Amino acid sequence: MKSFDQFSNENEKSDKKKNQFTILKDDSTDGHGGYGVGAISLENVSPVMVDPNEGEAYVDMGALHARSKLEKRIKFKPDRENAPNGKLFWIVWVTVDHKPEGAFYTGVTGCEMVIDHEIRRGYKSLPEHVNNMDKSLKGKIIVDHMDDESKKILKNFLQEHSKEMWDNSSNELKEALANHD
Repeated sequence: MKSFDQFSNENEKSDKKKNQFTILKDDSTDGHGGYGVGAISLENVSPVMVDPNEGEAYVDMGALHARSKLEKRIKFKPDRENAPNGKLFWIVWVTVDHKPEGAFYTGVTGCEMVIDHEIRRGYKSLPEHVNNMDKSLKGKIIVDHMDDESKKILKNFLQEHSKEMWDNSSNELKEALANHD
């Protein structure tokens, strides 16, 4: 005789419960007290890819899970020798918030990547990427280690994306990207 369990799923192949990273839409501390309490919400952060080689910047949401167009099929190591002939790229975590005057860029943090697409190898520091995403969510501005050309591209992208958001942003951001016209 076959037993019946209303909570089992016969299509499940694995006995292990997979604990995947979840992105919550609303406030995770709304009082339900269940799974995911204390998880961060990523709905206001976007990864802006800055390519100083091509002089362009664009949003690639795949970078939230290390699956951006640039990162696909690349084996990353935490040492620069892994990509000796690689090109420099930046993932800039941009967080948006709202105040009475309107939306603004609240957190902007840059993370370096060096990628050699020919040999499919690259350098990036995963802890730096995670920590800088967290710092962006907390409203920090960390772009001083970026090269001048990349700062110029980022500044132009942020201004062109929304002049209102740029105007509402902090003087700290504007000064960090100043003189990069």
